[in-house]
Amino acid sequence: MFLQIASIVFPVFAVIVLGFVYGRRHRPDMIATNQVNMDIFVPALVFSALASHAFSLADVQWVAIGGIVIVLGSGLLGLPIARALGHAPRTLLPPMMFKNAGNMGLPLLLLAFGEAALPAAVILFLVENVLHFTLSTLWLGRSANVLRVLREPVFIAGAAGIFVSATGAALWPPVLAAFKVVGDVSTGLMLFALGVRLNTAPFAEWRIGLVGAVATPATGMVLAGLYCWIFGLSSAETDVLLLFGALPPAVLNYIFAERYGQEPDKVAAIVIVGNLVALLSITLALAIRLAA
Repeated sequence: MFLQIASIVFPVFAVIVLGFVYGRRHRPDMIATNQVNMDIFVPALVFSALASHAFSLADVQWVAIGGIVIVLGSGLLGLPIARALGHAPRTLLPPMMFKNAGNMGLPLLLLAFGEAALPAAVILFLVENVLHFTLSTLWLGRSANVLRVLREPVFIAGAAGIFVSATGAALWPPVLAAFKVVGDVSTGLMLFALGVRLNTAPFAEWRIGLVGAVATPATGMVLAGLYCWIFGLSSAETDVLLLFGALPPAVLNYIFAERYGQEPDKVAAIVIVGNLVALLSITLALAIRLAA
């Protein structure tokens, strides 16, 4: 089992370490690169994952609902934690709720469970991001523009992919192949960019960083396990949701905190420390599923 877990986890964290080392030496400006990734490469991955499969929303509806339960439930469980430890809920709760389903989740689920898990992984990524953009802007910025969120390239690509698969529209195979080639760039680039980002860790806020690093996967895995057990989800669905629950906070949490002035240094500490120690929670989730 150890070798099986290592074969899944090692490529993910090796690329993150590569990004960290390169970022420490060269200090690259990743803003334009990340923008291209979110505008081109990730949408291509989403479209190719959905359009190239015999995809039905009914096949992933329980996974999608589970993603919503994990996101919202983590906020509810995190509220008493924030109050007990004296942290502002608007600082601690969003990183606990919104996980790194892009940079880490998509590559990890693909490596762990293969191409068969990709549609479910993409749906979780879309669900988490819709909730993140709407709830974070509503809570932190006191306003939300759902239409603006749905105009993002990744959501347009998701809708197009679902439409192609659901209608059985026949696309020329080289077109799908081109989307896949472009989309495959995104997974490695997301991990590399995460490694570069780790160089900006504000370690003065390590205490709240450690709280978030522990609470985020703990609440996510508990909620995922309870949800799958109560509703009797299949082994494949449980695999995906438990690993999703074990993911660390998304880097996007820091961007929102910085945009709305919600203690960005503390949020950055939660995100970065959470991603640094994610090896433990991800290894635990994989061990639980492989032993089942």
